[in-house]
Amino acid sequence: MTGDAREQLGSPERFGHSWNIFSEILPIHEEQFLRWTSGMEKDDWAGRRFLDVGCGIGRNSYWPLTYGAASCLSIDIDERTLAAARENLAGYENAVVENRSAYEINEDGSFDIAFSIGVIHHLDDQPAAVRQMCKAVKPGGTVLVWLYGYENNEWLLKFFDPVRRFLFSKMPLSFVYALSWPATALLWLILKLGIGRTEYMRLIRTFSFRHLRAIVYDHMIPKIATYYREGEAIELLQEAGLTNVRAHWVNEMSWTVIGEKPLDACAE
Repeated sequence: MTGDAREQLGSPERFGHSWNIFSEILPIHEEQFLRWTSGMEKDDWAGRRFLDVGCGIGRNSYWPLTYGAASCLSIDIDERTLAAARENLAGYENAVVENRSAYEINEDGSFDIAFSIGVIHHLDDQPAAVRQMCKAVKPGGTVLVWLYGYENNEWLLKFFDPVRRFLFSKMPLSFVYALSWPATALLWLILKLGIGRTEYMRLIRTFSFRHLRAIVYDHMIPKIATYYREGEAIELLQEAGLTNVRAHWVNEMSWTVIGEKPLDACAE
């Protein structure tokens, strides 16, 4: 199956609609980025060249650039998404935003760090994308992926995910966006009542209604959403040929998995 065919099984055009609405970078996004890149410190980005796979509006490229990264290549495939990323990263001459598929990155040993935050779990062929990321980094380079966790999301998978798969993912986006308002209002009420004890619920309790709506809408629209157990998340990177793979429990609901490229080639 070609990269283009696999992309059609994902949701780039649906997320492009979302990023076209929620295109601003917020200060709280830095806290989210730091949690999603657990296992790395701000100093780890200084002087490094990095690749952001599925960059969205560029918010996860923005923060390492402020930490002194040497340069970045931020890739996505929806033109609305890319336009937002280019605008948000316009202040950095060392940032390049390009239309490239996660399946056809076409880089070989070019980067110190390759990361993908909140994207791999929405792809049809997740191992193929991780293999491309592995190929793109230098020997000894770092690959980081943030994934939805299965643990503490069992209720979401039981009650919400079937509705997403059989209803929301097939609806016109304008209708799903309208439905995201009452869904966000319900979440806002739950948060205000203090329901939910996970670190994630404590974090989003501080978010604005608009920020919460962006999160709710993003969970409603994808065609594919995979929730990983810890062992499965580790295995995803190991099977790509990465070594020293370790997982970090993020907000008690998701996994950040980091591995290193061996001196010999990653798996093809």
